[in-house]
Amino acid sequence: MTAAAESTPSLQREWWLRALAVFTSPRGTFAALSDDSPEGAEARQEPIMAIVILAGIAGVLSTSLAGRLMDDPNYDGLNVAVWAFLGGAFYGFLAYWGGGLLVYAIAAAVRVRASYRQARQIVGLAMAPVALSLIVLWPVRLGIYGEDVFRTGGSDTGAGDKLLEVLLVGSFAWSFALVVLGLIELRKRSSSSSAIA
Repeated sequence: MTAAAESTPSLQREWWLRALAVFTSPRGTFAALSDDSPEGAEARQEPIMAIVILAGIAGVLSTSLAGRLMDDPNYDGLNVAVWAFLGGAFYGFLAYWGGGLLVYAIAAAVRVRASYRQARQIVGLAMAPVALSLIVLWPVRLGIYGEDVFRTGGSDTGAGDKLLEVLLVGSFAWSFALVVLGLIELRKRSSSSSAIA
């Protein structure tokens, strides 16, 4: 086995750990994006896509449309799950590519040297809090309110539901803050590398 072949799984494992570290050490995670080599980009592609899909599912489940899906008698839990997965994947990829384009434009405007790939990957990693909401908040919400979450006028009202909504909105705000932090870290890296050159 060649050294390059051995280092690729190691680099991929490192990026899976960095994807989780975005919660505890986001500066280090975003700083590692300064490696824009094909190997580095390939190593982080799977963890970022997992985050994007999970965040997209959380995003579509948070829409008003999701809150009325089971008003249609033809919808059941399986239909909602399929709708959430397919719609979430589309929604996540749209946010990833479109948000990446927006971040790339902002980076250029504030003179951050970042490739479009790096801008997309900032957005992908920054979506981690929304993805976390799917894993933490949605099971709680479904456990408390069941299918009423997907029906108009169900039992999913009151202080508990408002608290869950505030936490969900907080995950989106956290994501936006991570995008800003990602740009700041790339700017630091690009200014320090241009000072060295």
